[in-house]
Amino acid sequence: MTILIVEDEESISKLVAVYLKNENYAVSVCQTGREALSIINQEKISLAILDVMLPDITGFELCRYIRENNHRYPIIMLTAKGEETDKITGLTLGADDYVTKPFKPLELVARVKAQLRRATAYSSTGEDRLLTFKGLEVDIARRKVQLNGRSINLTPKEFDILVLLLENRGNVVETEKLFQDVWQEKYFDTSSNTVMVHIRHLREKLGDTSEQRAYIQTVWGVGYKIEG
Repeated sequence: MTILIVEDEESISKLVAVYLKNENYAVSVCQTGREALSIINQEKISLAILDVMLPDITGFELCRYIRENNHRYPIIMLTAKGEETDKITGLTLGADDYVTKPFKPLELVARVKAQLRRATAYSSTGEDRLLTFKGLEVDIARRKVQLNGRSINLTPKEFDILVLLLENRGNVVETEKLFQDVWQEKYFDTSSNTVMVHIRHLREKLGDTSEQRAYIQTVWGVGYKIEG
């Protein structure tokens, strides 16, 4: 597996690369967005770590480019301490997780492992299931989604949320359970905001224009569900 690190502070990128190499990951490191674009278009990437602030192209622009070009691997954003708007923006554009600077390298490595574990969970089972519901077709093994015959490009987290809700169709999935199952992390009060951002983005892609016609229903104070 190859991890792409896009970070303009050489001391940080070198340190992260050392820790990831110690875990037997291959690493591609670059310090500008333009270098990153070249790697994204030429190499097979398993996960990308993107710093928000770069000297040319921002991490947000790279994140958008990756998703718009149908690359589905996990993205972890590196943000400055206290920049809540950076976190929300990154998640909205398709990032799967974020780490706030300064951070401990072992924490980042743990998050990398969690994201890769989640991304490969379905493919490693060999399942060949197709979930269908009101024009939606979700191919579990290939991690592809179609809506009325049209392909929908979802991020890994959006895909996992949709699968979880479809598998529990007719039942409410509590926000805490949804977060723990999809992110595989401990739930905190702020975790509900992370879930909310992903749900909103997923709804936009599914064309949910109103609560009455939406695939995904909000059960206020509890969680979310897809009606059976």
